[in-house]
Formats: sequence, C-alpha cells, structure tokens
Amino acid sequence: MIPVAILGRYARSLAEVAFEEDVADKALDGVRTFGEVFLAAPEAQEAFDSPAVPREAKERLLDELLAKYPVEPVVANFLHVLLEHNRMRYYRDILGAFEQLVNERKGVVQAKVVTASPLDADELGKIAARLGEATGKQVALDAATDQDLLGGMVVNIGSTVYDGSVRTQLEAIRRRLMER
Repeated sequence: MIPVAILGRYARSLAEVAFEEDVADKALDGVRTFGEVFLAAPEAQEAFDSPAVPREAKERLLDELLAKYPVEPVVANFLHVLLEHNRMRYYRDILGAFEQLVNERKGVVQAKVVTASPLDADELGKIAARLGEATGKQVALDAATDQDLLGGMVVNIGSTVYDGSVRTQLEAIRRRLMER
C-alpha cells in the first residue's frame, strides 16, 4: 500500500500546474473523464497495472485513450507520469485528493445531500444556496436518495452531519417514550 502522503504529492503537483496555467477547471474535468473511463473499462486500468503488459503497449493504450478522450495537455502529461511511475492503480485516490485541493483553492465545499426521494434542480439549487449562506462558501452538491429516511434530509459537509430526516426524528421520539 502506497502512503497517502505520496498520493497527495501527485495531486498537489497537478493542482499547482493546473492553477499556474489557469486550467484548473478543465483539468478537473479531464481527470474526472478518465475516472469515468477507468470505471467503464476496468480492463484498461488492469492493463496499466499488469507487469505482464510491456511498457510500450501501455504507452500505446494510454495514447489511444487520450486520442479518444482528449483532455488538457497538463492532464495528459500527468497520466503519462502516473504510468511511468506505476501509479495508475491509485488513480481514484489521486483524483479524490485533486478534487479536494481544487475545491479548497476555489473556496468550494463539497456537500452530500441524501433525501427520501429525488430532488429537482431548483430544489438542489435552493439547498446549495442555504448551505452556502451557512458555510460562507460556494457549495457543490452531491445528491443521493435513501427511501429509509421516510422524509427530510441528511446533509454531510466534511465531517459534519446535519440529520433532519423523519427517520431520525421518529427514533428520537421512540427513545423518549421508552424512557418513561
């Protein structure tokens, strides 16, 4: 297992170059694109990780993927560096660290909102605005559903959880009734 500090160095290096060249948003889009490529085609990432696949074949595969899914040159170079140093298997971890660094530098906080039923774009926009007022930062929402909540919502911002779900409220009432 590679230390988290080493993965963080890769993410920080990419962030520094992306901000220096003023392409941070495009670089973020590019690394996310390749994250999706690796999810959709895990055999590609397996080929990059396999010692049985010659280095030249790995380079050709990466070049083919870059031709099919063009990204900013800084991201293409970054992918080549990861391949050269046999770090492709850690791509998802590096991607997560890079996203976090970009968000921090841009004053964006990531929030996860879980509701019992899907929310439309207008509702998500209102929630993001309210959370932005509360945090003093721009909020990027990741929405999910969980029917077990019954109603209300649970919001995670960093390590803070705001639980306004009906399930939790009912559980609190049940506990109070049991105490009597």
